[in-house]
Amino acid sequence: MKLINIKYVLFSFLILGFASCQEFLDPDSPSTFDQEYIFSNAEDARKAMNAAYVHFSHDGFRSRLSNNMTGNTDIEHNGGSSDGARYQIWRLDARENNGDLAYVWQIGYQAIRDCNIAIEGIRNSVAFTSNDVALVAEMNHLLGEAYTLRAYWYSMLTFYFGDVPFSTEAPAIDVEFNLPKSDRNEILSAVIQDMIEVEASMKWAEDCQFGIEQINREYTLGMIARLALQRGGYYLTPDMQMVREDDYLDYYQIAKDYTAKLIELKDRPLPKDFRQIFMNQCKFISPVNDEILFEVPFAVGEGDVGWNIGIRVDKGSHPYGSGSNYMAMPPTYVYSFDEADQRFEATCGLYMINTDFVQELVSASGFNVSQAKWSRHFMDTPPGPSTDKGTGINWPMMRYADVLLMYAEAENELNGPTAAAQDAFRRVRERAFDEADWAEKVDAYIANAAASKASFFDAIVDERAWEFGGEMIRKYELIRWNLYYEKVQETVEGTKKIADDAQAGTGSLPDYLYVKLDESGNFQIYNPFEKVVGAPDETWTRKSWLISLWDEETGNYQEWITRDWANYSKPVRYIFPIPTVGIENSKGLLKNDGYGF
Repeated sequence: MKLINIKYVLFSFLILGFASCQEFLDPDSPSTFDQEYIFSNAEDARKAMNAAYVHFSHDGFRSRLSNNMTGNTDIEHNGGSSDGARYQIWRLDARENNGDLAYVWQIGYQAIRDCNIAIEGIRNSVAFTSNDVALVAEMNHLLGEAYTLRAYWYSMLTFYFGDVPFSTEAPAIDVEFNLPKSDRNEILSAVIQDMIEVEASMKWAEDCQFGIEQINREYTLGMIARLALQRGGYYLTPDMQMVREDDYLDYYQIAKDYTAKLIELKDRPLPKDFRQIFMNQCKFISPVNDEILFEVPFAVGEGDVGWNIGIRVDKGSHPYGSGSNYMAMPPTYVYSFDEADQRFEATCGLYMINTDFVQELVSASGFNVSQAKWSRHFMDTPPGPSTDKGTGINWPMMRYADVLLMYAEAENELNGPTAAAQDAFRRVRERAFDEADWAEKVDAYIANAAASKASFFDAIVDERAWEFGGEMIRKYELIRWNLYYEKVQETVEGTKKIADDAQAGTGSLPDYLYVKLDESGNFQIYNPFEKVVGAPDETWTRKSWLISLWDEETGNYQEWITRDWANYSKPVRYIFPIPTVGIENSKGLLKNDGYGF
């Protein structure tokens, strides 16, 4: 269903009079609309709320914050030697004038501003206290959307910039918007409480006009848990220490309570076909009461899924246009999968589509394994031979598997690997394997992991990697777990070891792959997981694979192996400077201090 995307665009024009163009920390943009009128009825209030969604269609989200800015980790990475904005971010040396950071800062606070307008307008409206039960229910749901969306943006701003200004008031002449920084913990605590107070009055996705393409109660419950784990997790202080607050267990309890609430009130079986979850997105299918709780809706002609993330497609003699992937999967991640894990093929794209619309092995020297969950060539209707951006493929913001694993993590932190924690974990892992393999791959695996609280936590860390590869949430998890440095080092040293083994002809992983196209033109790999002496017949072609991690010309590792994570020292300085636009518009209140700036 794509109706909401068009409505977002149209409604944004309707509401421009009071919800657009105001720069952050500029109080001189009073409403030119009568808010009493705008929020007197559900239809116009819906239009006002939609203004806050519009910022998802900006490059600052659709190609930056959603995926491009979330490397480098142990499961998704990129780098390079360019001085461009995204390269600075990947290397953790971005400056105040970094354009990508400015995008995120601006659209974040613009979205927050529009949420504040909606919150104030709804709460002060006659519709909110009307005797019309249906109208009040609609207004309460819209209020929940606004609080949840505002919470999302504050979560992101605190991840990227640490302590930031905390604005909760709508623009008005007598409201001061030049605000100093607020403590990130105070911000997170406040927005979590906001969602807690409104979630019970929200609608389930099945009762929402646009289903999972708008914020719904399921997603808000999940966001309470996600932000509670962020608040209860580790974070970097200005004096470069990774700490967490003494009350962290209170927030693990919140995460447990609200994931348990969703499981109790709106449980659903996980779809058996893991690949189909993402194939639905590529085919514009958005089922409710299913895996995805909320996905950002992009109109056709908008959105960058299948352009800068997903299986690479080269422009050529076909109608699908071109798309690439900016975040590759490192070999340590690719070869961490169990061979029987059905998520592997749906997650790690070992092939690309060339100019003749033929599948071929991806670049081995750059090890450009893509996020196989999406591709423009999966679309039922080809977007056109000259297209690139704007596929219209939606972006997943949260899945039900995430809720189950957050529950398992919170329960384990509070009480250890109880039967309840194991059961939630089991539901996710069972889907990854054929039922015939459950005794070994699921039951025995979980029994071994549940030997201690620490080993069960390690299993959750691994399972989240295999489950959410390519969905670009790993960075935030490594931060709150205080595992960023350790996991990056494991990736670098592990990749070196794989390269060394390939160069020496030792180990069991494939130095070369044997590939061919079957009769239907589908790409086949004879030995994706193991070293073999040769293929069974001459229909297979040998291609360099892990042997290419070693650069024969330099006699050393491929440059990216040692370069791309070089600035990830302990602790990882994941905090970035407040962009110039924020500093200048604050009229002297904000500055970049601490974090080595």
